[in-house]
Amino acid sequence: TFKNSSGTEIGQIAKAWVNFNGKNTPAIRDSFNVSSLTDLSFANYEVNFTSDFANANYCTVTHARADSDGGGRLISGKGTPTVSKYHFQSVNTGNNHEEVEEVNAAFFGD
Repeated sequence: TFKNSSGTEIGQIAKAWVNFNGKNTPAIRDSFNVSSLTDLSFANYEVNFTSDFANANYCTVTHARADSDGGGRLISGKGTPTVSKYHFQSVNTGNNHEEVEEVNAAFFGD
């Protein structure tokens, strides 16, 4: 956390983040506090944290980049988050599962 001179918290850095290839055989490109990535099924992924969060009420920010066709993609949570992992999926604007070139996720919390 970031604190001012009075000791009041004024911000927080990500407790974990990951950048991975979400096509074919998903593979982590780079990460922080992420021990592994599990390919659950087509366009369904699970990020496993190295150090658990204090609770499952953390904030998740995601971004997906697909091939250069310009279509929109969405990364959405699936199931209930836990302190040790986060399960999500990638879908296109038609709400169909679609694997993407790049997935980014950052996790904020205690």
